[in-house]
Amino acid sequence: MSALVSFDRPVTALVVGASGAVGGAMVDALAADPAVAHVLAWSRTPRRYAGVKVDPRPIDILDEASIRTALAGVQQIDLAIVATGLLHEPGVMTPEKSWRALDKDMLLRSFAVNAIGPALIAKHVLPLLPRCGKSVFAALSARVSSVSDNRLGGWYGYRASKAALNQLIRTLAIELARQRKDAICVGLHPGTVDSALSRPFQSGAGDAKLFEPAFAGERLLAVIDGLDIVSTGQLIAWDGQTINP
Repeated sequence: MSALVSFDRPVTALVVGASGAVGGAMVDALAADPAVAHVLAWSRTPRRYAGVKVDPRPIDILDEASIRTALAGVQQIDLAIVATGLLHEPGVMTPEKSWRALDKDMLLRSFAVNAIGPALIAKHVLPLLPRCGKSVFAALSARVSSVSDNRLGGWYGYRASKAALNQLIRTLAIELARQRKDAICVGLHPGTVDSALSRPFQSGAGDAKLFEPAFAGERLLAVIDGLDIVSTGQLIAWDGQTINP
């Protein structure tokens, strides 16, 4: 059964961050979906895919020239998912537990990857969404980006950069609505996924809250399929619940 039944045309999908756990799972699910005609799989190190449905292309989300190059020949995108994110880099940076750990370069790195990169992708992809009919631009955010839900503190750069992404999504949604009345722009929270991003911090999640990438990908695509125009500009979790900013 098709995962995407709410689009009124064969879907051309784009996944940015296709080499990551969630992004890769979403590429696989989209490639198996008969409602999807074509999948653009963007990542820094593209992998090979069987068949011709998936088109892997190299991308650096902070390099606009590489974004333009990756879009060469693409006329329309119906569904775009930015599945990139940075929480830590082994030997380089780790989430801050205290203000004493705040570092200018690490904060700039967090904001570059988690907010600026998705914004640049939106700059070049939103004009390719169709003028009529449902289309979706989504970027992976996080529940910890919620200001009202922050009761533990810490993780300064990740929280703040994902909160910045949420504001960018909201602002993009407002402008997008003026040009494409059926287009939807949202942030998505995938839950805690068993991935390289979360692995050093999984002990606090508990087995019941740790998702396999394939499950997270399927749930997020189900959420996307259920979106309507009322959802635009919001941050929505894997279970369909809206997260307060």
